[in-house]
Amino acid sequence: MKRIDINCDMGESFGAYRLGMDGEVIRYISSANIACGFHAGDPRVMSRTVKLASENGVGVGAHPGYPDRVGFGRRNMDCTPDEVRDDVIYQIAALKGFCAFHGVKLQHVKPHGSLYNMCVGNEPLSRAVAEAIAAVDRSLIWVTLGGAQSGLARKIADEEGIHVVFEAFPDRAYTSDGKLAPRKLPGAVITDPQRAAEQALRMAKEGSVIATGGAVIEIEVQTLCVHGDNPSALDHVRMIRQALEAEGLYIVPLGTSA
Repeated sequence: MKRIDINCDMGESFGAYRLGMDGEVIRYISSANIACGFHAGDPRVMSRTVKLASENGVGVGAHPGYPDRVGFGRRNMDCTPDEVRDDVIYQIAALKGFCAFHGVKLQHVKPHGSLYNMCVGNEPLSRAVAEAIAAVDRSLIWVTLGGAQSGLARKIADEEGIHVVFEAFPDRAYTSDGKLAPRKLPGAVITDPQRAAEQALRMAKEGSVIATGGAVIEIEVQTLCVHGDNPSALDHVRMIRQALEAEGLYIVPLGTSA
């Protein structure tokens, strides 16, 4: 039976402001990427979300981003690789502290938003993230985009002595070069749960995705990301999980499937 992970970005509320459907979505995923206070989240939210994941048998990962609360970490920032490395170390270490408090092992690190996208195919930024992970804990798994640039990420991970897994997005459109279509473009976010489930099956079973221009792109996939901050998030993740399990795929946390 083939194993696959379903991950979701979580812990992105702040103070009195609630974002996402963490409590509902957590039942259908196997790994959670928890915001570390830079683009979203705060210490109380981080602690609560680690506890929530632990109670539901979901693997915990750090979700570091650019220091950009106003833009929710989705704006490009002109940070040097050294700045990125230090910011990522800071964020991983913060979440690891809450994991220690709740008796949970931190499983993985997945950069957020613009930092995630800017790392794809960018050796200095990708190396900065990998160095940060290695500095904190070499047993942590680095999650990055599968596709044409995955060879570079694997090379960097091998050199830094860490493990890398590749991710695909059932609810996002892809460009012909294998990157995520910018959110500002029409159709970049897939809002139809059925279509997202069909794309998830193609990704998990065939290792491919149909790009916006119609080309079939091969991608290596060990984890599928679903977003919990849109109105149909619960329908998306429920339908995706049901579709995968109906085809005989076994949903497990990254630490199990890696």
